[in-house]
Amino acid sequence: MENVKMPFAEHLGDLRKRITISLIALFITFIAAFAVSEHILGILMFPIRYSLDFSIREFYLHFVPDDKLGGNTKLVFLAPAEALWMHIKISIVSGLILALPVIFHQFWKFISPGLLPKEKKYALPFIFSATGLFIFGAAFCLFIVLPFAMGFLLTYKVGDFLMPMLSVGQYIDFCLKFILAFGIVFQLPIVIVFLTRMGIVNPKTLAKNRRYAALGAFVLAAFLTPTPDLFNQILMAVPMILLYEVGIWVSIFLDRKKKPSE
Repeated sequence: MENVKMPFAEHLGDLRKRITISLIALFITFIAAFAVSEHILGILMFPIRYSLDFSIREFYLHFVPDDKLGGNTKLVFLAPAEALWMHIKISIVSGLILALPVIFHQFWKFISPGLLPKEKKYALPFIFSATGLFIFGAAFCLFIVLPFAMGFLLTYKVGDFLMPMLSVGQYIDFCLKFILAFGIVFQLPIVIVFLTRMGIVNPKTLAKNRRYAALGAFVLAAFLTPTPDLFNQILMAVPMILLYEVGIWVSIFLDRKKKPSE
C-alpha cells in the first residue's frame, strides 16, 4: 500500500483549490437558476396548491387540488426587497442542488490521496449516489411532507376568525430549510458506509443497535419536522430507519468484497 503524504501547506492549497472550483460551479448554476426562478417558485408553491390523498379502499396515493389559502393561492411580500431576496434564496439553493455533482467530485478529489487504489474506483458511485439521495430527499420533502405540513398548519384551529396570508419570504424560508434538511438526512447511507470503511464502526455493531437508531430517528424527526403531529414525524423517521438499513447492507456487501482481497 502506497501512502501519499502531503505537507500541511499543500493540504491547505488543495483545499483552497477544491473550494474555489466548487464556488465557481455554484456561481454558474446560481445564474442559471436565477434566470428561471419564477418557474422554481411555482414548483415550491406545490405544497399549498395540492394535497396528498390516500385511498384506503383502492390503496394508492394521489394529489388533489387544494387551495390552502382559501381560494386565493397567492403569496404577499411585506417589504420592498422581500420578493428580490426570495428569488435570490431560491436561486442559491437551486444552484447548490445543480452544483452537487461538482461539489461531491471536489470533495472526493480532496480525500482521494488518503484512499487505497482499490477505493478510488468508487468515485463515480459516490458522486451519483450522494447526488441522487439528496435530490430524492428534497423531492420527498417537497411533494410528500410539506403538503401534509401545510394542510395541518394552515387549517388547525383556524375557525371563522383567522385567514392565512403568507409572506413569500417566510414561506420560502420555511420550505427551503426543510428541503435542505431532508436532502442532508438522506445522505445517511453514505455516512454509514464511510464510517465503516474508515473502521470507526462495523456492520455488526450497526445491526445490533437498530433499536437505538430507530429511537434516534424519531427523536431527530421530532426536532426537524415542521409540524408537531405524529404523522409527519413518521414521514421523516421511517425513511431514516430504511436508509439506516440500506447503509448497513451496503457496508456488509463492501466488507465481503474487501475480505477475499486482504
